[in-house]
Amino acid sequence: MTDNRVERRLAAILAADVAGYSRLTGLDEEGTHVRLRERLRGLADPKISEHRGKVVKHTGDGVLAEFGSVVDAVRCAIEVQRGMAEQNATMPQAKRIEFRIGIHVGDIIVDDNDIFGDGVNIAARLEGIAEPGGVCISDDAQRQVRGKVNFAFEDMGPQNLKNIVEPMRAWRLRMNASGSAAAPNEPPVGSTQALALPDKPSIAVLPFENMSGDPEQDYFADGMVEDIITGLSRSKSLFVIARNSSFTYKGKAVDIKQVGRELGVRYVLEGSVRKAGNRVRITGQLINAETANHIWADRYDSTLEDIFDLQDRVTTSVIGAIAPQLEWSEIARAQRKPTESLQAYDYYLRALASFYRFTPEANIEALKLTRTANNLDPGYAAPFALGATCYVQRWGFGWNIADAEDETEARRLTRRALELGKDDPLVLALAGQALGLFIGEVQEGSALLARAISLDPNLAAARFWNGYVQLYLGDGDAAIEQFQIGLRMSPLDPRIYLAQNGIAAAHFSAGRYEDGSLWAKIAVQQNPNFVAAHHTLIACHAMAGRVEEARQAWAVARQIDPTQRLSTVLSKRYRLRRSKDIIQRYAEAFRIVGMPE
Repeated sequence: MTDNRVERRLAAILAADVAGYSRLTGLDEEGTHVRLRERLRGLADPKISEHRGKVVKHTGDGVLAEFGSVVDAVRCAIEVQRGMAEQNATMPQAKRIEFRIGIHVGDIIVDDNDIFGDGVNIAARLEGIAEPGGVCISDDAQRQVRGKVNFAFEDMGPQNLKNIVEPMRAWRLRMNASGSAAAPNEPPVGSTQALALPDKPSIAVLPFENMSGDPEQDYFADGMVEDIITGLSRSKSLFVIARNSSFTYKGKAVDIKQVGRELGVRYVLEGSVRKAGNRVRITGQLINAETANHIWADRYDSTLEDIFDLQDRVTTSVIGAIAPQLEWSEIARAQRKPTESLQAYDYYLRALASFYRFTPEANIEALKLTRTANNLDPGYAAPFALGATCYVQRWGFGWNIADAEDETEARRLTRRALELGKDDPLVLALAGQALGLFIGEVQEGSALLARAISLDPNLAAARFWNGYVQLYLGDGDAAIEQFQIGLRMSPLDPRIYLAQNGIAAAHFSAGRYEDGSLWAKIAVQQNPNFVAAHHTLIACHAMAGRVEEARQAWAVARQIDPTQRLSTVLSKRYRLRRSKDIIQRYAEAFRIVGMPE
């Protein structure tokens, strides 16, 4: 009997090809061929050998290689891309040869010095969705390299790969022109790489243009959009991008297709608001972001007295156009008048606009405006909740040292907001943040945030706050999950560094100091003045034995705030329900770098 068994083995597969190869050869066939051969023989092939890999074959415009270790494969890919970036530095953009690299670890078939099977196919498909100059790896590969390479890969979510039956989760590493890693979660400028679309209808609502002829009315137009986003997001059948990411496009000329790629949505709603006297007009147009085709456009007129009905009409039209089969009852629950006082509503919108400026002065102004709204309508829940959040914001950003008076007032505002808005997801989320992060009632804060997410699964801010609450409760993995969900819902969030620092702190708590350092560095890059991220970076470096780097991070943090002391940092930043072990590790790290007691 003939033995027909084939040879199989587990291996890490690296597949690379040239982005835009047909265009390059069309411009200069011979020159492109020569330059590619030089890159393969002078850079890629030696790097593969250097990292204990084997070149299986050259594939016309690329290379297929096998490694015994996925860590070796990833390190090799990074070195190759660095080398390519260096060699491209002096080349005109039109002539640059840029590799896309995909890596997977899995079972392969070996036959006559060639390799076959799903392991090879998946690596090739991952290479196809990698960015020029970037690296894309499978979830299996990412699990094995986590904490073993000095780069943080960005989660791309499930990807539909050509000829692969089931969607596969993928991770990407983007390289800058200098050959260094770009920060995760920042969409590359001019990139055609799209975020994976969610498995339900997805939409982003862009800031509406203020057509009133008065720039002072911007707050009103922004408030209309915020309320429309809120109405849409309460549908569990929709995936809605958070306000903070949508508003990064404010005042910019946008390419709808690019917006769809950067935010990972199928639909985009844009429009305008005109307020004149007692009349309001909203125009809206819903666009398919993949094709840039208009689905519908409409105009809505109303008096100020009917402004909430006007918002509901816009929301209902969007739902009807996207998917008539959606549960209308979910939207109906969101269509309720928050206040009878239009003046109170107007002051609340002004307070929101000030709150989102993220400065100490604007925070004080927002708090004053919420008090005015509360006085005008003592039964309006949202201003009470926002007022409490102003206290959280000034404490969290270090604009004010929290004292007993602040905590007492924040607790009062929170309790009143809950009395008035116990079924409003935004009120619940704001209350959960205040109680869980600022006041120290972590269990109740966690429960409120969980209910808020249940009512409004698209509320990205609730995910971020819940991440920190889970961190304080000692569940780092649950925290990371919440942060990552929030990052997908709000990929362009101006305060993305808060989530990145949260992920870093979760890794620190779990003893994964190298991972923590990577995420803390990213948070510091996003906001160099965010002292909490410097503290996390110091702690991760110090506990990983990278004492000199920890001291350098401390020197930077001390320049930002020379008043820092170990006692205040631990009592204010890490005072909640972390375990004694975690507190002791933070204290040890800060003492290593010489933070004063």
